[in-house]
Formats: sequence, structure tokens, C-alpha cells
Amino acid sequence: MILVTGGAGYIGSHACVVLLNAGYEVLVVDNFCNSSPKSLYQVEKITNRTLNLVEGDIRDKETLTRIFSEYKIEAVIHFAAFKAVGESVSNPIGYYDNNVCGSTALLSVMNEFDCKRFIFSSSATVYGEPSFVPINEGAELSTTSPYGATKLTIENMLKDIVASDSSWQVVILRYFNPVGAHKSGLIGENPKGIPNNLMPFILDVVCGKKSKLKIFGGDYPTRDGTGIRDYIHVVDLAEGHLSALRFLMDCGFSEPKDSPLIVNLGTGKGYSVLDVVKTVEKISNKKLPYEITARRKGDIAECFAETSYAKEILGWKAQCDIHDMCKDSLRWRHLNPDGYK
Repeated sequence: MILVTGGAGYIGSHACVVLLNAGYEVLVVDNFCNSSPKSLYQVEKITNRTLNLVEGDIRDKETLTRIFSEYKIEAVIHFAAFKAVGESVSNPIGYYDNNVCGSTALLSVMNEFDCKRFIFSSSATVYGEPSFVPINEGAELSTTSPYGATKLTIENMLKDIVASDSSWQVVILRYFNPVGAHKSGLIGENPKGIPNNLMPFILDVVCGKKSKLKIFGGDYPTRDGTGIRDYIHVVDLAEGHLSALRFLMDCGFSEPKDSPLIVNLGTGKGYSVLDVVKTVEKISNKKLPYEITARRKGDIAECFAETSYAKEILGWKAQCDIHDMCKDSLRWRHLNPDGYK
């Protein structure tokens, strides 16, 4: 049984599809604070398989203890976290409480039950304002937001845990900017409240919910002045987690390690905000009005991955391009104009 925290969320639900299709038994724990139970019904529909669900908060050790008592958990994939950079700037206490305290509770209970295979959903935000691109796993670490700081704090905690006990097998996946949706159109990105990511804003303009797109920052030192990111299809990202799980379950570490395995998940290509806008315009055959506004606090100019290590160690490489990502995003929104409502 694989425990997937935050499995009803955007990335978590796609990971559940990949895991179920690969033959794993899956148990999801989610408090649905930023997700919908409907995503899990859709996961079961896509895979024609049943998953297990416990509604609960990972900060609740009593709930976690019950889960590990009732189920034989072989490994944990940890997605559950708040993830909006801007929101973290205005609510750092909430972010540290949910992300760091939740992870601490989860790892504590795992340790009690001697379940020591752990895959952590980290982020390229731990690279801060990178001094070079593409960014490899050995790049200097820093953060520009409380959200990034929570991810780096958890990474440091995992390093300390593995250094103290080499029986832990930990993979830290630093991934870049997920977009896209499952090709069925049954699951996709469904943010509650104001979205943090670019694509939901673009899709709101495409379908007429917003009159124009706000682009935060047009004066970055990039080719067109807008921020450049490594956009990765969410299904590719989910496949990366499956590759990491297989590494732990089938291969593992050839000898005890005193540090986690750290791997970037990205495409290795950088696309600007305007690149994404133009791609969506081409696919949808619609002109998207936009307005350049001030930069958001915590944002950086350019960020894309060096991905050779993922291919070397996990045998994983992203398969989809920006056209695939935009096309699948548009299909999801067309079929689900109000998300999971």
C-alpha cells in the first residue's frame, strides 16, 4: 500500500492515476482544504480501479497513527502542502504550521511504525534567485518566499533524519512549474480562491471569465521582459514520482546512504509567459488581451532545470512539450468550466 498525502490535489490526483495504472494499491489522506473529493472519483473512473481514502489532516498524529495501524504502508509520497508564493508572504505562520509541522508529524509517525521509504514533493523555489541556468541539483540553495523556505526547511530536516539513521530511504523531487491535465479531461488544475499559477488565469480569459490577463512583470532581463519558467506536464511529473517509487521499491540504494537522493523534475527548457500566451492563442484560435503589471514579491526572472540526473538515476525524461501542456489544459477547462463543482 502506498500512502499519498494530498492525493486529491492537482499533482496528487495525477500521481494516483499513474500509481493505480502501474498496479499499486493506493491510500489517500487529504483534508480537502484546497482540493475536491470528486477528483478521486474521477481517478477511479480513469483507471477502473478503487483507491482507499481517509479524510484527515496530516498534522493530526492520532489520524496518522490510525492509518499506519490499519494499513500496511510500504512507502509514502508526500504532496500535502500549501503552495502559493504570494499567499505565503502574507501568511507565513499558516505556511510553516501546515507545511513544516504537518511533515514533522508525518515523519514522526512513519518512524514509529518503521516505515522509512519517503518521496518528498519539493520545489525549484529552493534555488531562490539562481546564479545560473539550467539549474542542477548542486546549485546553491536559498529562498525568496516563506513557501520556498518551508520546502527548504523540510529538505534540511530530511537530510538530518537520513544522516542520523541510514535505514531511511528518501527521495527529494524538486520540480518546476506543473501545467496541463490528464488527456481524458476528467482531472486537472482546480484551484480554490485566487489561483497562484499562470495557466488558470489564462484559461479564465479564454473562456470569458476574465476580460484580460495580468502579467506580473514585463521588465525582467529576459528575451521579452516576462518571467521564464520550466513548464512541465503534470502527467510527466506524476510519472517522475512513479520512477522514484520504483527506484525505492525495486532497486533502492545499493548501500546505506547518509543523505537523501535529490532529483530535479523539469523539461530543461524555459518558456516565457508570453510564449505560453502565444501557444494558447494558436491552439484556441483566440486573441488573449493582457496587461503588464508590477512584479509580484518573491518572483524571479528565469528558472529552468538541468535534467540529466533524472534520466541517469531514475531513467525518467519528460515527454510532453508546451503545445501538449496547453492543449490538455484547454481540454480540461472546456469539459469542466467550473472545475469540480
